[in-house]
Amino acid sequence: MSDARLELLSHWVKHELNFGAARIEAASADASFRRYFRAWLPDGSTRVVMDAPPDREDIGPYLRVARLLKGVGVHVPDVHAVDIGRGFVLLEDLGSTPFLLELRKPGRAPALYQAALDTLARIQIGGREAARELPPYDAEALRRELELMPEWFCVRHLQITLEPAERELLECTFLWLIDQALAQPTVFVHRDYHSRNLMLLPHDKIGVIDFQDALSGPVGYDLASLLNDCYIAWSRTEIESYVLAYRQGLLTRGVSDLAGSSDREFLRWFDLIGVQRHIKILGIFARLWWRDGKTSYLDDLPLTLEYLCDASARHVALRDFGLWLEQYIVPRLAMANSRARQLSI
Repeated sequence: MSDARLELLSHWVKHELNFGAARIEAASADASFRRYFRAWLPDGSTRVVMDAPPDREDIGPYLRVARLLKGVGVHVPDVHAVDIGRGFVLLEDLGSTPFLLELRKPGRAPALYQAALDTLARIQIGGREAARELPPYDAEALRRELELMPEWFCVRHLQITLEPAERELLECTFLWLIDQALAQPTVFVHRDYHSRNLMLLPHDKIGVIDFQDALSGPVGYDLASLLNDCYIAWSRTEIESYVLAYRQGLLTRGVSDLAGSSDREFLRWFDLIGVQRHIKILGIFARLWWRDGKTSYLDDLPLTLEYLCDASARHVALRDFGLWLEQYIVPRLAMANSRARQLSI
């Protein structure tokens, strides 16, 4: 099948940017409408080319956030060329070693998480002024994300009809979670800081990608994205050790206003914004199948729901919500996933 945008992108790289006989192959796609291609240039070097259809994706936020992160010393891809009208960006190639792949190797996690947490501290501490240039992660944005769960995960994916009492439970839970999120100190939030959006560079340095949705929001958000990662699981003991080590790092760096009054408060922030995030992710992963036809994210729903149940059980205010999840949602997920996979055959 012909791919008109790929042909246009190839012409842009080879002729308009004068790279001649460049070889261009698919590199990856993400959860949006963006695609990425790797271009092998005549001199043997490589670049990554972003294809962001202008009617679906605005590359303006990507370019703005890249500038902000680069300004605080975070390794994001250098931007070599841009065609805003057609939605093409020629980028530095950060290689082909995903953080997630290395994490799965025995004994690698402690060093890799230390590197990722150091990079996060650079974003949160060094980026405090830069965060002022970002839109706020406000009540409207938080609610919009939370409402993805009942619409796409509960009704569409699980095929359940939410009774008035269930909708009231969700409404009360969502309002409470929004209040808790807004009570946290505000920092630069990548908003998807996890193992698939980090690249491992030489000497265990970290490259950061997929940052275009950054907002100014809760200090615990990116920490929860990284350590309660939907693509890899660790024990609660391991997770808490990383969270508290990060808090100690904030204190050591002299930013006690970001560290909370105690370990307990900081862990609470981590848990509760993680609940908000995983409610959202359930909705997003379901939508990626039902709207966009991306079946692979169905495999990540069970771990996401497990995180949600675990965190809800830890906090009295979420007890009723957690019981509802355990009794009415968890038992329906396996059948819903099986039904969806049958449809994809």
